[in-house]
Amino acid sequence: MMSTTRVFKSGNSQAVRIPSDIAYDRNDIELEIERIGDEIRIRPVAKRLINTLDKFSQFSPDFMREGRDESEEATRDRL
Repeated sequence: MMSTTRVFKSGNSQAVRIPSDIAYDRNDIELEIERIGDEIRIRPVAKRLINTLDKFSQFSPDFMREGRDESEEATRDRL
């Protein structure tokens, strides 16, 4: 379903109201906005680190117990 709205002035910025039928459930989210040609995209900011601790807790207790099997660094010529 396509909704329409109008642009209006808010201070020195343009603003747009998001119709209630497509609005986000919460008002405390951060959004990013980008323009691609004539299209403007608005989406929630990606929270890439969310649930990171939960993901780490899924590793077995013996994960990397033996280390990373690192090899020695190659000798480099001085610059």
